Amino acid sequence: MEISTLTKERIKEFLVQDKRFDGRKLLDFREIEIETNVSKNAEGSCRVKLGDTEVIAGVKIDVTEPYTDKEEEGTLATIIELLPLSSPEFEYGPPRIEAVEIARIVDRGIRESGFIDFKKLCIKKEEKVFSVLIDIYSINNAGNLIDAACLASVIALKTAKMPKYDTKKEKIEYGEWTSKGLPLNENMPLTITFYKVGKKILIDPVKEEGDSSEARLSVALSNNGKEILINALQKGGGGVFSEEEVEKILDLAVDKFKELEEKVNKAVK
Repeated sequence: MEISTLTKERIKEFLVQDKRFDGRKLLDFREIEIETNVSKNAEGSCRVKLGDTEVIAGVKIDVTEPYTDKEEEGTLATIIELLPLSSPEFEYGPPRIEAVEIARIVDRGIRESGFIDFKKLCIKKEEKVFSVLIDIYSINNAGNLIDAACLASVIALKTAKMPKYDTKKEKIEYGEWTSKGLPLNENMPLTITFYKVGKKILIDPVKEEGDSSEARLSVALSNNGKEILINALQKGGGGVFSEEEVEKILDLAVDKFKELEEKVNKAVK
């Protein structure tokens, strides 16, 4: 359901004054709530709430054949379901373009950061590797599903435990886990999406703000212990960003990454 032109104009008028309807500053996140281990059957799981936006991400690990061009590496796949219960705009059926795009943004942020050590997921070269599947479900869409999905997925990976693998039967013993987590590096990836509404740049929009935006830019970053790296960019929307706006966004992304990283580290020890 599209918002009215009047609502869009009111939002833009507020933003011109650096104001938002919920009282936040343009570069403030809504309250972030994180709950881990919400599924008893997943290897790792996480519920994230950004304000009223809520998503759940689960990690399942299976055994498969490696890709022919990466015979000693495990695999990663990311899927998101935009459930009708989370928004009247979503319907059951084939994946919507929004779902495909969000899954791609989540996947790229994790993959390009090198967060998962895929070589340590190799069981037998050219024959068997562990595959990691990230399943994401929208529970309530009140804006900024992208960042909520990215955050929930990363934390689900951080808390995941490897399932027991029977080397004789060459299969996973589902329902039984080891004490080992996934082979992860220290450079936890986080994604922050910047939205352009009129001439203003803001983060973590409520749905009405997101629907009023002309363009958005998702910035995937990670911290290797020495510096914060920008690993991937994904633009959405039909509007454009100037070169100066992109440079400003990248600088802001580094600062907001530090803030978000601190919140995650406090929630997931």
